[in-house]
Formats: sequence, structure tokens, C-alpha cells
Amino acid sequence: MPIATVNPATGETLETFTPHTAEEVEIALTRASEAFAVHRLTSFDERAALLRAAADALESELEDTARTMTVEMGKPLAQARGEVAKCVKAMRWYAERAESLLADEHPKPADVADSGGVDAYVRYRPLGPVLAVMPWNFPLWQVVRFAAPALMAGNTALLKHASNVPQTALLLEQVFTRAGYRPGCFQTLLIPSSGVDAVIRDPRVAAVTLTGSEGAGRSVAAVAGDEVKKTVLELGGSDPFLVLPSADVRRAAEVAVTARVQNNGQSCIAAKRFIVHREVYQEFADAFTARMSALRVGDPLLAETEVGPLATEQGRDELEELVQDALRLGAEARCGGRRPADLPQGWFYEPTVLAGVTPEMRVHHEECFGPVATLYQVDSLEEAVRLANDTPFGLSSNAWTQDPEEQRVLVRDLEAGAVFFNGMTASHPALPFGGVKRSGYGRELSAQGIREFCNVTTVWHGPAGGRD
Repeated sequence: MPIATVNPATGETLETFTPHTAEEVEIALTRASEAFAVHRLTSFDERAALLRAAADALESELEDTARTMTVEMGKPLAQARGEVAKCVKAMRWYAERAESLLADEHPKPADVADSGGVDAYVRYRPLGPVLAVMPWNFPLWQVVRFAAPALMAGNTALLKHASNVPQTALLLEQVFTRAGYRPGCFQTLLIPSSGVDAVIRDPRVAAVTLTGSEGAGRSVAAVAGDEVKKTVLELGGSDPFLVLPSADVRRAAEVAVTARVQNNGQSCIAAKRFIVHREVYQEFADAFTARMSALRVGDPLLAETEVGPLATEQGRDELEELVQDALRLGAEARCGGRRPADLPQGWFYEPTVLAGVTPEMRVHHEECFGPVATLYQVDSLEEAVRLANDTPFGLSSNAWTQDPEEQRVLVRDLEAGAVFFNGMTASHPALPFGGVKRSGYGRELSAQGIREFCNVTTVWHGPAGGRD
């Protein structure tokens, strides 16, 4: 896949970029290592000042940055603006809190009294240059939620972004440079996927984080494992959206539409499988289908557009194959199920609701990365949980119920990295983010996220020594 900006609304190639040579990658690795030697010794106040400056620089260019993202990967412009604003917020959040999140931890004296020491504590120290392999669907947010905590911890960052969002990748590098970061603290590598293995194996790279497909995660984890390097993986998701009898059904149907089609349906934590109790199934299904049918599909740069094109032609074709397989095996398209006839150019697909989905259909087991929802009817909470867990993925989950006992059971039994009640799954700097099963491992954001790429160091002082 060439490194290029291709407008998914038209299919037009706007700009092609020359990949970095092996010599240029070597220079970048050297800079990352040299910058780490200095950056790791800076104070939290110094790091916070730099990150706040980066937040200010990004905020000052919000409109241009949002437009670049929309042109490169097709998200509606209003959502692109929101993504930029969210990145600014996360930068400031970590600038303010990183020092306390990484403060030394002291066990109770009684707990270590028999260790023979007079003092013991845990210190979080940076690891070194970290390679981030990032996807195109949230081309700014995915990077910032790694980079902000990594830089505040004292690491340096190397970004291998998706090949269809090179302008966004380079723009972010420029933001950190203008903020005053030392050369080498944050660098974009314009390399193909085939060049990732060599970067992981370079001894100057300390760890790797990847957000992307299960296949990409397997590949990166295999190489990193062979090199015994730390990895964090945030992979796919097929999140359930449970609606039980005590739910506010009208509100659930309204939120369900946003939860399914945010970012044109191309979100790992988008609700994808809608599992509804028989008592409220018809009410929810009718309201949900009506709202999905009413969505305005079109040019993502227009203010009235609610759903833009899929980011790639391949992605649109794969989504179409999943829907056609389901329809061939007996599913019902309550709405959508085809390309929009009035948008012959670009990679558009109509918002779609599939009912009557069975385990024989591919869409039941595979991640549906686009504005397509699958609708299920169940007779009990137990059946809802079984169906929710009937997936290789376990990223997040949504549940609509006012019943405290049902909520307790769902927190206990849902196989996912998060359970959101009566609202839509979302990422926030204060909340750890990540999954289980084939959705990956490790966590981003919050205290857990900033500590992922730290050397968790035990410090022990014997009777003859004082504290450092």
C-alpha cells in the first residue's frame, strides 16, 4: 500500500509520499536514543511545560487539523474537530497529573518489616524509545493517548502511522517540534508495514504499542516477543449493546445510533451487536431502525453529513461481503444493506440494521468495521450474557438496565475490558482503556496507561544506607 493521501469521498489520490530510506530510519533511531538520554533526566515541571505548549499549538490549528483528517480518512468534519479537542484535553490532563501518577509508592512499614531493610519503595522510571504502530480510524487521538503519557514518563516516541494518513502523522510531529521538544523526542517514520520488524528488533527501541487488527497485533507481538520487548496491544472489538426490560428504551435507541455509526462505524469500541430482551425488542428495533434509516450520508466536509465514506475501498468491499453473506444465509436487512445509489464515487455504504443473524453467518463472529448493526432477540439476562460473550473479542460493552442486581451480574460476567451502563462506551484520560481475549492486552490512558512503559523499580535500603 503506497504512503498517500487518498480522499475516500472521491477516490482521488491527492498526494503521495516517498518512504524514508534505511539511512533516514537509522538517523531517526539515533536521534530517539540520544534524545532519551537527555529527556529522561528532565523534571516533571519541564515535561509538563512542553506538553502544555504542544496542546496550545494543536488547539491553535484545530480547524486545519480537523480538515486534514477528514480529507485523509473521511470522518465527518464535526467529529474531526471533536477529536482534535479531545487530544488537547488529554495533553493537558497528563501535563497536570503525570507527576502524581508516577510518584514513588511506599508500602506500609509493617508489610516489609521482615525484609531486613530500613526503607523500601517503588519508583517508576522511563524505558526508552517506544515505537507506536497506529491506525487510521482516529489518526490523532490514537497517537496522542500513547504519546502524551509516554513523553511525560520520560520516554521518547517513534510513530509508524497507517499509510493512508501521512499528513496527519507529519502534522503531529510538527506540533511537538514547535512546542520545543528536543529533536528526536517525537518522530514520524514514513515506512511501509514491511519495515516495522526491523525497527522493533533495533536494540535502541525499548518497547512497542500497537492499535490495529488482530493480524497486525499477532505480527508485532511475535517479533517483540522474540526480542523480549514489552508490548501493549489494542486490537479489534465486537462490542455488545444489551437492552434489558428496565431500560429507558427510547434513550437507548437514540444512543445506540451514535454508538454504532460514530466515525462512520469504524471504531473498535463502537457498539456492533445489539442484544435486546424480548419484552422491549420491538420497541427498540423499530426506534433504532427508524433512526438509522434517517441518517444523512454524504460528503464529510458538509455540516449536514452524519455518516461519511469508509476510509478505504478495501474496507468498504469487506463490509459489503459480510452483509451479503448474512443476507444469503437468511438475515433481514431492516434498512440499508447496499451502497448508496446517489453516491457512485467514493467508498460509501448505507447505515444498515441486520436482524435474524445466526452463528452460521460471518457477521456473527467477525468484526464489522462500518455502519452495520446486528440485532438479536433474547429471553433472559443469562441468554443475553451468553450471546454477548460469544465472540473472540472482549474490548468493551454497553448495558442498559436500571436493575442493581442485573448490573452486578453483568460486571461479574461480561468478558470485556469495560462495562458501561446506560451510556455509550467512550475513552477518557482518567479511565484505563483496553481489552481481553483477542482484543489485546495492556492498558492505555489513566495511571495504568502511563505506567505501561515504565521500569517499575523496587528500591530497598539496608540498615547501613540512607534513602536516595
